[in-house]
Amino acid sequence: MGTASSLVSPAGGVGEVIEDTYGGGGGEACEIPVEVKPKARLLRGSLRRVGASRPGGLIGASFKSTASVQELECVAEYERLKKEYEIFRVSKNNEVASMVKKEAKLDRENKRLRAELQALQKTYQKILREKESALEAKYQAMERAATFEHDRDKVKRQFKIFRETKENEIQDLLRAKRELEAKLQRLQAQGIQVFDLEDSDSDDNCTDVTATGAQSEYWNGGALGSEPSMGSMMQLQQSFRGPEFAHSSIDVEGPFANINRDDWDAAVASLLQVTPLFSHSLWSNTVRCFIISTDETRPEVDTFTRNYSPRLLRACEAMGYFFQVVHFPSESDRPLQDVRKWEIEKSSLVLLLLHLTLPSCLLEDCEEAFLRNPEEKPRLIYHRKEDGRVSSVAVQQLIEQISYVNRTKMIDHVGGVEEGAYEIYSCVEKIIKQDILGCEMTELEGKDLGNKEESSAPEEVFGDVLWDAHDEQEQMEAFQQASSSTCELGFEKYFERLNDLVAAPAPIPPLLVSGGPGSGKSLLLSKWIQLQQKHSPSTLILYHFVGRPRSTSSESSLIIKRLTLKLMQHSWLVSPLTLDPAKLLEEFPRWLEKLSARHQGSIIIIIDSIDQIQQAEKHMKWLIDPLPVNVRVIVSVNVETCPQAWRLWPTLHLDPLNSKDVKSLISAECNSANVKLTKEQEKKLERHCRSATTCNALYVTLLGKTIACAGNRGNIDETLQQCLQCQDTVSLYRLVLRSIRESLQSDKEQGLLREILCVIGVSHNGVSEAELMELYPELSSAVLASFVHSLHKMCLLTYGCGLLKFQHLQAWEMVRLEYMEEGESVISAYRQKLVEYFTMQLSRDRVTWRSADELPWLFQQQGDKQKLHKCLLNLFVSQNLYKRGHFAELLSYWQLVGKDKSSMAAEYFDSLKAYEKSCEGEESMVCLADLYETLGRFLKDLGLLSQAVAPLQRSLEIRETALDPDHPRVAQSLHQLAGVYVQWKKFGNAEQLYKQALEISENAYGAEHPRVARELDALATLYQKQNKYEQAEQLRKKSFKIRQKAARRKGSLCGFALLRQRALQLEELTLGKDTPDTARTLNELGVLYYLQNNLETAELFLKRSLEMRERVLGPEHPDCAQSLNNLAALYNEKKHYDKAEELYERALDIRRRALAPDHPSLAYTVKHLAVLYKKMGKLEKAVPLYELAVEIRQKSFGPKHPSVATALVNLAVLYCQMKKQIEALPLYERALKIYEDSFGHMHPRVGETLKNLAVLSYEGGDFAKAAELYKRAMEIKEAEALLVGGKAASRNSSSGDAFSLKSTLSPNIFLEPGQR
Repeated sequence: MGTASSLVSPAGGVGEVIEDTYGGGGGEACEIPVEVKPKARLLRGSLRRVGASRPGGLIGASFKSTASVQELECVAEYERLKKEYEIFRVSKNNEVASMVKKEAKLDRENKRLRAELQALQKTYQKILREKESALEAKYQAMERAATFEHDRDKVKRQFKIFRETKENEIQDLLRAKRELEAKLQRLQAQGIQVFDLEDSDSDDNCTDVTATGAQSEYWNGGALGSEPSMGSMMQLQQSFRGPEFAHSSIDVEGPFANINRDDWDAAVASLLQVTPLFSHSLWSNTVRCFIISTDETRPEVDTFTRNYSPRLLRACEAMGYFFQVVHFPSESDRPLQDVRKWEIEKSSLVLLLLHLTLPSCLLEDCEEAFLRNPEEKPRLIYHRKEDGRVSSVAVQQLIEQISYVNRTKMIDHVGGVEEGAYEIYSCVEKIIKQDILGCEMTELEGKDLGNKEESSAPEEVFGDVLWDAHDEQEQMEAFQQASSSTCELGFEKYFERLNDLVAAPAPIPPLLVSGGPGSGKSLLLSKWIQLQQKHSPSTLILYHFVGRPRSTSSESSLIIKRLTLKLMQHSWLVSPLTLDPAKLLEEFPRWLEKLSARHQGSIIIIIDSIDQIQQAEKHMKWLIDPLPVNVRVIVSVNVETCPQAWRLWPTLHLDPLNSKDVKSLISAECNSANVKLTKEQEKKLERHCRSATTCNALYVTLLGKTIACAGNRGNIDETLQQCLQCQDTVSLYRLVLRSIRESLQSDKEQGLLREILCVIGVSHNGVSEAELMELYPELSSAVLASFVHSLHKMCLLTYGCGLLKFQHLQAWEMVRLEYMEEGESVISAYRQKLVEYFTMQLSRDRVTWRSADELPWLFQQQGDKQKLHKCLLNLFVSQNLYKRGHFAELLSYWQLVGKDKSSMAAEYFDSLKAYEKSCEGEESMVCLADLYETLGRFLKDLGLLSQAVAPLQRSLEIRETALDPDHPRVAQSLHQLAGVYVQWKKFGNAEQLYKQALEISENAYGAEHPRVARELDALATLYQKQNKYEQAEQLRKKSFKIRQKAARRKGSLCGFALLRQRALQLEELTLGKDTPDTARTLNELGVLYYLQNNLETAELFLKRSLEMRERVLGPEHPDCAQSLNNLAALYNEKKHYDKAEELYERALDIRRRALAPDHPSLAYTVKHLAVLYKKMGKLEKAVPLYELAVEIRQKSFGPKHPSVATALVNLAVLYCQMKKQIEALPLYERALKIYEDSFGHMHPRVGETLKNLAVLSYEGGDFAKAAELYKRAMEIKEAEALLVGGKAASRNSSSGDAFSLKSTLSPNIFLEPGQR
């Protein structure tokens, strides 16, 4: 800044240039501005500087200089302003130059952007034209598809006419054949010899097969398909992992052996796609509580059964299950021991009540229930203690023995009987909810909804289609019962014929399996289904077993709906499905064609006893239409009741049993009861079982059981003589029933037996044990258990979804002849007893699925239209039937009453209005909204759209008022109302409602909930109806992803539910002292958490197990090797390969010293350490282990076993990775020789080995040999493709790495069986 001294300098001039003294080393001079200080300061500064520059200060200074200060200041001001102006001018010039440069730059950028914009406009126009052409092509394709569909329908009609023409021709030919045969017989009768050049010997036991088409190639199982799939009979299929992964890498004993955790979610999700999940602790939909008590604890038992058992019964009823308490007095007779053992096996929960003593007669029951519990079902011990009194040694020993048993809970009670009974009730209730029915998981899923039923509603899984889980469980039990026999009865020849006939070229009519009553048709089909699922998992098999006529299982509309839903589930397709019976039967062929086209494999539909369906020919008319190419249908019928039009189909007739099968079947029954027959008795039985009515499978089985029971009683000859007088199955059943009656102790028990059988006989679907106990209060649980055991053992009764029903139609016919010969009056009396019982339930507001099933049907059978009408107007009965999908049944009842659709709607609406007047409180209003919604849906399914709107709108209003406008149930009402508008073609209203429902569902459940997927599907369907295909496709893709994720989550939850419960129970056992058992429990806990993907917790328990075993057993014990192996597997999963390597090496060292050279555990560790070495690239260290694996397998199985070949292939693959083809070649050749000797020259393993040998030969330069080997490999592959009818991926191969020499499989962690 300028100073006064610069003003007096004589050298100072205008625009003075001052050197920059701060630059250092000189530099370029620059112009700087000059700042002038205020006057006073300027003067003082000038004087100071002048004084400082002259010696002596101001002495001798001239006063003339002070006189010119004013002038100097003006000059300085002028100079300052001039300099500032110059600086300003220079800066502005610089800014102008810069702006000019920027302007030029912006001009260039503008030109470039304009050029790019023009290019983008051209591209946009091009894409727009392409889009328009694509849309035009799409519409043309749709038009072609419509034309093709029209042509296809035309071809179908032509084919139908052609088929009918050919069938008429066949009838004419058969008629001509019969005429010729008649002429032939007349000629032979006249003594004229007729020679047949094609005469040949025949086999008496051959199967009669008639087919309208030529025989085709052999069909090995479900060979039309290619992709793995699951049908109604689920077969969990492990994905192929190769030979190195044939076992797991974690040692564990028990049910978790050989489980692949990587596939756990997908497997369980796929399983749930085709069937509901049923608890393994339930016996036929019944929570069974078996009580073992002493005389001392009898007060607790009485209090529990009197006060608390009814509460548990109501709680189970509310969830759709039965509850049954079984208690045998401690003084029960010894002959009931078999009954008690059977009840313990069936029980969901065993409850033991102890005080001071334990009678010796109860020890066997206690050991059976608590010490022999392979399924690890829940167990509970109640021990009442008293101060100053000690329990007996027997009680203490028993409690000590079972204190370490899994799933056993203890109640130590000090107090009164009432308090003890309540404590028992609380614990039993908790066990039922958490351990048996798994309600804890359900409540967790639906905790934000305020209603558990809403969270588990079937609409989540099946869209808007209503589903009855009881019907599904009944079918599963029917299949298990049909396939329970261990006798094959010479079915191999039938299996081969079934395979051949199903493999015939399409189109082919259904295959008819015919035979007499009790000939074994159900057994044959169930055994064949099991074989198909074992050998051909790519085939989707849907089955339905029809029970007694007029039962729910014989309802044609329910059968068709169930089959359709199974196909829809398997195809991940959620679509509206009509409930109108006529439309359902009409649309089923189109559904079958549509869904079969989505399925890449084959589909086999099996309907057993189809002739038991009323008017089967009318309701199953889709069978005569041409079936899709990949669909085969098999139906079984009785010879006498087969419809005439079906007799022309390809037929597999079951012949009567030959003498060898009869002998083996009777011997099997007698051997199971330790009964030995004499030669004379065997001959009598063999001679007796030669007629058509005495050589069928059911008769012979029943005969064998009767003889076996007589052998235990010691009167075989007497019983055998009585059996020889029975010439059919019904008469033999009467003999069986007579023997059971004679074994009863009193006339009262015989009367109760009659009542039970008659009540079951007149019911719709059967009667539960709990219902029988309420119908007959004098009937004790012990007596009922003995009745059921005897009747079940002798094939009279069986269980179906918790209901007792007749096992065979002949048993039902026998009861009718034995007890109901007086006619309709007896039947009406027993029906009236059931009517009174279920009517009493309704009066107590107990509307269960049982009362809805039985009561309207009973009124229908009685012909009492007035009572039926009153029952139907019970809103909860109709709601129960409708929500379980029994729409056709409900409609048939109304038709019987004589009401049309409009009358039905009016009466239901009036009933609802009357019920609404009595509703008070939020809970009753929510229930009222449910009833209005059910009515609206029912009317919509009836086609009464205008009348369906009002109840649905009323339901919406109630829910918005009683709950909240954003409650999920409001979304449910919006969804149903929108569905009505869609059918009404009011798409604008429907779209608005669907979007509201979608928004509420996303806010309530989250964006990835199945309810959200349901709304997306509904919107997609709506857009598709409006030809908005792009929007519809986007929504469907989003919905599909949500459903897949939800299925995997559900699979994980349901699959891990048992693991979590098991883990929690095991943790209680690890709090005691350090023992080998505790260490083993810790190890199992680690495995359980590993399966749940909780690796951190798994590592904690596995480390604790290892530390405890090293302390208790020593560091060199084989159990320590197991813990080391498991920890290594866990680190391998976490990709901590160095830690895994160290632990595997320690485990291998221990097992080499402690175990035999061919021990399986040693082989496991060798294998997995070798795999780890190969993964880490340490191939040289892996070689000796692979060689050791070969040695172990040779010692274990012999040098020519296929597993040795697998080990050789693994070693050869390793050599190839190390570029040691010379060493690999002899190993492959040796493996090839073993495979060929073991499996034949056309086995897939042979083909894979040949392909690898071809690669080796090609790399070695021997091209001719490589071509020859590769040609052989391709021939095997093509032969396999022909055999299985599709893509023939070798799922059974164990050659592992041999699939490709240039790629390795990444090892996944499996679970291997532990040391025994």
